[in-house]
Amino acid sequence: MKNLKNALLLKQLYQLKQLGYRYTSVNIFTEKEPDLTLPNTLELLEKQAKECHLCVLSKTREKVVFGEGNPSARLMFVGDFPSNSDDSTGKVFTGRAGELLTKMIENVLGLKRSDVYITNVLKCKALDSQNPSPTHAHTCHPYLLKEIALVKPDIIVTLGQMAAKYLSEDDSPLSEVRGTVYEKEGFKVISTYHPTHLLRNPSAKKDVFEDLKKVKSLLL
Repeated sequence: MKNLKNALLLKQLYQLKQLGYRYTSVNIFTEKEPDLTLPNTLELLEKQAKECHLCVLSKTREKVVFGEGNPSARLMFVGDFPSNSDDSTGKVFTGRAGELLTKMIENVLGLKRSDVYITNVLKCKALDSQNPSPTHAHTCHPYLLKEIALVKPDIIVTLGQMAAKYLSEDDSPLSEVRGTVYEKEGFKVISTYHPTHLLRNPSAKKDVFEDLKKVKSLLL
């Protein structure tokens, strides 16, 4: 039955052709592959990040919080995600946690905040600050990796559990891996506690002091 229908259809097409109808060539639509490469300057990368709507955090954020500091820094700090203060100002590590980080940089490392580069894994405020979604971190990860590629630091200090996990690739609790130096391709990673943790647990400051002393020795 199917062959008979096809034969009748073909006969009809020939009859239409004899009556003057002409077949048209159809160009099959092909969708252009999107350009997934990230910009090669921090300025353009920040612009693209600020226009990012790849996850639901873009619907709840007030401002995208991109990294800032010395674009050729030997030392980079990477935190977990922006605070409420960061979200409202669009600046990284503001408020009490930012003030404490600045003191850590100046008093222990003997550097100015402008000497280093500071950023976060997430560029938007997390919905749940106690348990940020791995999906959101995975979405933002390319921005962080591009920042690292452009700055080319010698040492990266991770601040907090999320940053430690994504840069050291170690799922162990931060209390077990802090102070450990991980050799990566082109740079070293050392993890320590986030300034927010120190504000809640001042006794942990001595551990961070020891970790930063190790960082300082690596910079020499």
